[in-house]
Amino acid sequence: MAKIKYFEEENRKRAGRAKESQSQSDREYERRKKFRLIRILLLLIIVIAIGAWLYVRYQGKVYVGYDVISSTERVKVDGAKDVKLGNSVLTYSQDGAHSVDVKGVTTWNQSFEIQDIRLAICQNASAICGYNGHEIYVQNSEGQLGSFETNLPLKNIAVAATGRVTAIMEDTNVMWMNTYEPDGRLLYEGQFHMSQSGYPCAISLSPNGDLLAASFIFVEEGNIVSNVAFFNYGPVGDNQSDQLVSTFTYGDMIIPEIHFMTNSAAFAVADNRLMFYSGSQSPKTKTEHILDREVKAVYYDQNYVGLVFTSDKAEAKYVLRIFNTSGEKVAERYFDMDYLGIFFENGTYTIYNSTDCVIYTMAGGCKYEGKFDKSVSLMVPTETPYRYRIVTDNSIDVIQLK
Repeated sequence: MAKIKYFEEENRKRAGRAKESQSQSDREYERRKKFRLIRILLLLIIVIAIGAWLYVRYQGKVYVGYDVISSTERVKVDGAKDVKLGNSVLTYSQDGAHSVDVKGVTTWNQSFEIQDIRLAICQNASAICGYNGHEIYVQNSEGQLGSFETNLPLKNIAVAATGRVTAIMEDTNVMWMNTYEPDGRLLYEGQFHMSQSGYPCAISLSPNGDLLAASFIFVEEGNIVSNVAFFNYGPVGDNQSDQLVSTFTYGDMIIPEIHFMTNSAAFAVADNRLMFYSGSQSPKTKTEHILDREVKAVYYDQNYVGLVFTSDKAEAKYVLRIFNTSGEKVAERYFDMDYLGIFFENGTYTIYNSTDCVIYTMAGGCKYEGKFDKSVSLMVPTETPYRYRIVTDNSIDVIQLK
């Protein structure tokens, strides 16, 4: 009986020791687990801190000059103009147009004789016609997409990134607003009587070509009235009369500019107001801003709209106000430099002319201020931050700020 009790006691001791050993093992495992977790958290904190330090340093870095990375020779015709077309440069004159890619290779060349050129660009697509002409040329940065003739004189055109084109044509007491594919195939036909709808001042196609925005001006009881109309070329518009999905009426103003920023964001500039619209099917008013002075120039891309005004301060000639797609003002800058162009890139905006360039962040910091070594007709950003393509009369150079 004593042996049985002895063995039972030994079993209990062994079980206790095993339980204690397991408990110690569990505590050790939990300790190691917590240590690994703490180590991972410390590493994450260090990585985040280094990233934040690099970001702040990058944001605060000021560039003092530039290096020429590459240079391609070119011959520019007198009177020709250069514009950005996607990642290429489009050069046009009364005698024709051509596009040069990032490697300096001519991707297409179109000859024509046009005295009063009308040019429309959407991302990497463009359309060219002559005021009161009949021929429309459609192309993108990679090549020509098509050309076609209209039976009525052209007054204005708009193009989508797909190459779809809307043309305003004038007939006796009637305006036509027709939309075509690049090969000239008629998709939609619209007729507007000026005594009822008014005269179309500006048009714009969304990048995908599904929406058309137009501003009309007419006189009602001796007062100037403007309408902004949106037409939908998709299934939603098919259920509406004349594809018309939304209209907005504004009294005592003229709206000479209307543009799509994206497929669902558009804006219009009047002589006394800036309006933003949103929606990919039936656009609605997003917000409006009353303008206290005349707009001198309008610049925009898919993220921002910049309006240039005459300055109200003696120390500066101009003031630039920048808005995002929601219509919120995100930056304002007084400047004294005569400008040739303004563009936006990665949270910065660049103001330049043929000899000078300044780059600011949206927060107001100056990243670069300097002069070009050559006379510049066009400056465009590249995919690399603070690397740009500058176009001169005899070369296309790629520069990197330093």
